[in-house]
Amino acid sequence: MSVPAAEPASAPPSVPPSAPVSPPGREAGPSPLERRRRRDFRLFMSSHICNELGNSITYVALPLMAVLTLHASAMEVGLLAAAEQAAFLLLGLPAGAWVDRMRRRRVMIGADLARAALLTGLPVAYAFHLHSMPLLYAVALLLGCARLFGDVADQSYLPTLVGESTLVGGNSKLETVRSAAEFSGPGVAGFLVQLFGPVGTLAGQAVTSLASVVLLGRIGAREERRAPAGRGHLLRDIREGLGYVLGHRVLRLIALNTASVNLFLSGVMAVEVLFLTRTVGLAPAAVGWVLTTATIGSLLAAVATERLTRAVGAARLTWLSLLVTMPFGLLLPLAGNGWRIALFVLGSLVQSAGVTVYNICQVAYRQTVCPPHLLGRMTATMRFLVWGVLPVSGVLAGVLGELFGVRTALWLFTAALSAAPLVLVCSPLRRMRGFDERAAAPAAAQ
Repeated sequence: MSVPAAEPASAPPSVPPSAPVSPPGREAGPSPLERRRRRDFRLFMSSHICNELGNSITYVALPLMAVLTLHASAMEVGLLAAAEQAAFLLLGLPAGAWVDRMRRRRVMIGADLARAALLTGLPVAYAFHLHSMPLLYAVALLLGCARLFGDVADQSYLPTLVGESTLVGGNSKLETVRSAAEFSGPGVAGFLVQLFGPVGTLAGQAVTSLASVVLLGRIGAREERRAPAGRGHLLRDIREGLGYVLGHRVLRLIALNTASVNLFLSGVMAVEVLFLTRTVGLAPAAVGWVLTTATIGSLLAAVATERLTRAVGAARLTWLSLLVTMPFGLLLPLAGNGWRIALFVLGSLVQSAGVTVYNICQVAYRQTVCPPHLLGRMTATMRFLVWGVLPVSGVLAGVLGELFGVRTALWLFTAALSAAPLVLVCSPLRRMRGFDERAAAPAAAQ
C-alpha cells in the first residue's frame, strides 16, 4: 500500500485560493469527506457486529432446536445444514445480477428485515405446536437466501465506503468484527439455550437484525441510482459475471481452491454440534464454549493479517495460510471427554486462523481487480462457485455420519481438508510475493 510522499521543505507554498490554509504549528484535521467516511464505516461495522453475532448464535441454536426439541438424527442435521446453504446454489448467479441493478444498502436492509421476520415466525409456530423438521428446513433455506443477498451487497458496497487503496485494512476490520462475533456467539448461544431454550434464543435474534437496519439507515453516503435493465438482459448479465471469473486465471484457481475447502470444512461444521453433544457427551452450554474458544484463532488472525501481508506478501500468504493450518484439523476427531476436548479446540482454532487470513487476502484481491460495475456479479458468481457446494456438503455429512458414525465422518473431512490447499500450491501464486499486474491480467489477455 503506497503512502503519498510529503512535499520538500523548500517547495513554494503555492496553495489554490479555495483551499483552506492551516495556521502555523497546527496540523490540518481530517476533511469533512474523511470524517463522513469514518462515521459511515463505523456504522457499517456496527451493523456487521449485530448481524454476525446474530448469525453465530443462530448457527448454534438452530441445530440445537432440531436435536433437543425434535430429536433429529445425523441425516436430519445434515439436511438442515444443506437447506441453509442451498440458496447459494439455487440463486447465487442471478443474485449478483439483481444486486448490480439495485442500491446495495437497500438490499442489505431488506435482508435484515427478512431475517427478523423469519426468526420471529419460528417461535410463533412453536407456540402453536406447528414446529417440525420440514418447517426448520424451510426457515433455514429462507435465512440462507437473506444471507446470500446481504453478503453480495455488503462486499460490493465496501469499496464505495473506504476506497480501493484501503481494502485490505477495511476487510481486516470487518473480519475482526466477524471473528469477534464468532468468538462470543457460540458461548452466548450455549448460555441462552441453557437458560431460555433454543426457541427463546432464536426469538431474541430478531432484535439484532432490526438493530442492523437502524444502523444502515443512518449511513450518510448515498449511492447513485443504477440504470434499470430489461428482464431479457438478466441472462446476459449472468453470463458476463460468470465469464469474467472463469476467464480470469487467478480468480478461477481461487474459486476452485475455496470450493474444495468449503466442501470439506462445511462437512465438519454440519456434524460438530452432533459430535460434541452425543459422541463426546457435552452439555449445550459446554458445546457453546468449546465452539467459542475455537474461534480465538479467527480473531487473532484478523487483527494480524494486515501486518502479515506486508511481511510475507499477499499472494504468498494466500496459499501458505491454508497449507500450514489445514492439517491441524486432524486433531478434531481425536477429541473426547476430559483433557482430550482440548484437541478439538486447538484444531479448530488453528484452522479458523488459516481460513480467516486466506479470506481477507483473496477477497481484497477480488475487490481490487474487478471493475466496479461487475462487483455484484463477480461476488455472486464466486459465491455460487465456492458456496454452491455447501448443500452437497451437508447431505454428504449426513450420509457419512449415518453409515460410518460421526467420528469417522470427521476423519474423512479433515483428511481431505489437509490436501485441498495443493490447488494453490501448484498455481502461479507460488511464484509471486504480492498480487501484481501479472496476477491481475485475465487469461484472455495472457
